[in-house]
Amino acid sequence: MWLGNIIHKDRELDGERLELIAEKDRLIYLGPNLTLRRCAVVVRVPASRLIIREARFIDCTIDLKQELRNHRDWVSASLEGCRFKGRMLGCDFGSFPGYTSGGEHGHVEDCDFSEARLDLCRFHNCDMRTLRLPRWPCFTILDPIGRGHELTSVEWPGSFRPVTLEGDYKEVPSVVATTFYAPAEAKRSGTTEDELKAAIERFDFIVH
Repeated sequence: MWLGNIIHKDRELDGERLELIAEKDRLIYLGPNLTLRRCAVVVRVPASRLIIREARFIDCTIDLKQELRNHRDWVSASLEGCRFKGRMLGCDFGSFPGYTSGGEHGHVEDCDFSEARLDLCRFHNCDMRTLRLPRWPCFTILDPIGRGHELTSVEWPGSFRPVTLEGDYKEVPSVVATTFYAPAEAKRSGTTEDELKAAIERFDFIVH
């Protein structure tokens, strides 16, 4: 741990604005034993410098001012009634036991992601009916493992594969939904947004 790290723990904040900014050689820790209630949390640091350890967010607005990439610490946070804004790539939410210390305590409920841009983001062990999801050009596959047979029995454009059920990269069993950003996925898969949209419209369990 570097000297000068910013650590928020062992307290409760209510109705405050918490702006997360740190110099390049500093980390920001949220938790443990931190509760943020009705707070405006503004994130201005990359994922590599934001460490979340069993923090609780209640009715907060979380505004990401730069893309948060491959940040899976949300799985050790409890998120209740929160609203997310900004861009996220490869982020995980909910309870993900075994992934990291405290991952089994993760929780996401009654949260609003409709103003966020989610790409390759996963939700674990949660009730997706309580969440508001971003609409097209984002799309969310609900219950990708349970619906795996349906998803893998049809052709998909380009190299896009909605779920992997076997092999080293098969989806972990805790996943209940996966969200993609169509422009980025079209580029990765060598297809077009229109072709992706036509393909996902075949299924009523894909939210778009």
